[in-house]
Amino acid sequence: MSMRHFIKFGKPYLHTRSLLRGNSGLQTCTHVAKSTGVQDVSKSDGNSFIGMPHNYVTKLEFLEPKMENTIPVYQVLDSDGKIIDETQDPKLSDEIVLKMYKDMKMLNIMDGIMYSAQRQGRISFYMTNYGEEAAHIGSAAALEMKDLVFAQYREAGVLMWRGFRLDQFMDQCYANINDPASGKQMPVHYGSKDLNFVTISSPLATQMPQAAGAAYALKRTNPGTCVICYFGEGAASEGDAHAAFNFAATLDAPCIFFCRNNGYAISTPAHEQYRGDGIASRGSGYGMLTIRVDGNDTLAVYNATRKARQIALEESRPVLIEAMTYRVGDHSTSDDSSTYRTAGELEYWTKTNNPVTRFERYITNERNCWSAEEDEKLSKDCSKQVIEAFTAAEKRLKPSPSLVFTDVYDELPVNLKKQQKQMREHVGAHSQHYPLKRHEPL
Repeated sequence: MSMRHFIKFGKPYLHTRSLLRGNSGLQTCTHVAKSTGVQDVSKSDGNSFIGMPHNYVTKLEFLEPKMENTIPVYQVLDSDGKIIDETQDPKLSDEIVLKMYKDMKMLNIMDGIMYSAQRQGRISFYMTNYGEEAAHIGSAAALEMKDLVFAQYREAGVLMWRGFRLDQFMDQCYANINDPASGKQMPVHYGSKDLNFVTISSPLATQMPQAAGAAYALKRTNPGTCVICYFGEGAASEGDAHAAFNFAATLDAPCIFFCRNNGYAISTPAHEQYRGDGIASRGSGYGMLTIRVDGNDTLAVYNATRKARQIALEESRPVLIEAMTYRVGDHSTSDDSSTYRTAGELEYWTKTNNPVTRFERYITNERNCWSAEEDEKLSKDCSKQVIEAFTAAEKRLKPSPSLVFTDVYDELPVNLKKQQKQMREHVGAHSQHYPLKRHEPL
């Protein structure tokens, strides 16, 4: 048996077309996708295996992945920013598309300034989002503010769309007194309870089973709210990813798994990271509706995420989105990507298939709601705002060293109180060796 699902973004329902090859030849059916429910074992005809629909064959034949058709990539805008099929136009207002573009531009400029700051030794670490702006903004715009976000570490654009301010980005990266985590997190490990954005953690893929569990809990306690979980194709190789897919599918959890397939798991290219047809091909194996989209096409990402949210809530089931994009920047400031990819490759993705440039062409040439003069002014304004927030954050004091003992226990246990006292005595006795003037008092 072979099966293909083709997504049609029509109204009012998502339709799927299944091609089933059985003893009677090729059969085509169109139906509204829904969960299959619980199998009644007592009604088995004796020829069915529990938990799996199937056909029997008498020919010994193995499935060869290389012979299967690859999953297509859904696209709305071509490289010139023109809508390919008018029926796929989401008909967004000028206000929304301009916010999309302005946030992508601001994210891009913030990355440039903060990357330079790290290189100057002013912050300890940074990760840019170059090349993946459309995946961030397109998906974030399709969600509701009440939806819960579990991010990996390269989704600053999602937070920016939701209203995370520049000073909040800077305070976190500088680990100053305004940092909610009191300097206990690495830079770019953002979080915001007010914006329903779960704080990022460094270990890869740990957010995925958490997202599946949160989605199941929300289904039971707060219907109408879904979870989106971002992860990279490298994280999909972790055991947590498979556990998350299976839990979400079997529990019918309203969770959108959003894979940013940017071509590299740090320095490991995709063709060395996995075999098979990318990450999307794993979706059907776990019983999830799946789509692969052009992750550099803001409108395609928006449409796919909007429809995925509808499915997740109306049908109470998880959906997998694989956004094909490209990581233009180094993995982080600890990486040098010139050692494993060519300048020509970078030039192509920077100039020919740049998501920010593509969307600029769309709002300028197709929507006629933007101009080159406005774009130049926006770039200057963004730079000014980032530098102002950057400068203010840099001047703020660091948290008190005493806070290193807090935020784990509701009330400090005796052993930690003893260590805290010893630390204060030691630092006080050797204050000349510590930059105490840059911190709040002990």
